[in-house]
Amino acid sequence: MSAPTIAASRNRIAWMPTLILVVGALYCLLPLYWLVAASSKLPGELFTLPSFLPGFNGGLIENISELSAYRNGRYWLWTLNSLIFAGGGAAMSTIVSAAAGYGLAKYNFLGKRVVFGFLLGAVLIPGVVLAVPQYLLMSKVGLASTYWSVLIPSIVSPLGIYLCRIYAAAVVHDELLEAGRVDGANELRIFFSIGLAPMIPGLITVFLLQFVGIWNNFLLPFIMLSDERLFPLTVGLYTLVNQGTEQPGVYTLIITGALISILPLMALFLFLQRYWRLDLISGSVKG
Repeated sequence: MSAPTIAASRNRIAWMPTLILVVGALYCLLPLYWLVAASSKLPGELFTLPSFLPGFNGGLIENISELSAYRNGRYWLWTLNSLIFAGGGAAMSTIVSAAAGYGLAKYNFLGKRVVFGFLLGAVLIPGVVLAVPQYLLMSKVGLASTYWSVLIPSIVSPLGIYLCRIYAAAVVHDELLEAGRVDGANELRIFFSIGLAPMIPGLITVFLLQFVGIWNNFLLPFIMLSDERLFPLTVGLYTLVNQGTEQPGVYTLIITGALISILPLMALFLFLQRYWRLDLISGSVKG
């Protein structure tokens, strides 16, 4: 095979990863484009105009106005509930994951391997399996249909603890901890003053994963909550879907609400992207 032929073959192969990435990007972005296009249509245009053709009559503004007026702003109450569940749950889960992961990485105690084995097993258990038992427990203690019924199950994340354990083992050096002990600092102060700072990029990662997971969670709040005023966006929009069979005009509100519901996630990723690190993944590979 001649040199020009080999060079041309290599150029074709070099384009393959780019082509695959472009196809993947289109696969992910086309549904988002459809959501934006459908949100710009008036109720009468949703099923008459072509699917990927946006509306041109100010439909998005009108849909947002109608959505805001729906049941005296019920959609924005659902948005606030989602922020409470996702923000509060992710923050508490990150704190617990940081402490537990640090302890598993830096302390030796009886049964450590057993605890870590149970942790790995818990990572493999789907959350949907635990939803009904959690509801029964919450009902037993009188917390069903309260904010706590959704927040408490979100606090402990086996995956978050596992990632923090791997990350703490990779970035928190034993020499620094020993230096703190020599200076007379207690273990709690060592954790907050020495151990926590190197873990911040990993904790941001855990927070983002937890926030997105709780924000998109449907089954747990659907089972736990019976009061519509406590619904997050996922359950609230589901109730609108059920109404759409009798009121087709509600579908434009559902689509507009779905579009608005992804904006907090986009804002969070853009705001925290400078803290995003791939070191967490590389550390887990090294571990």
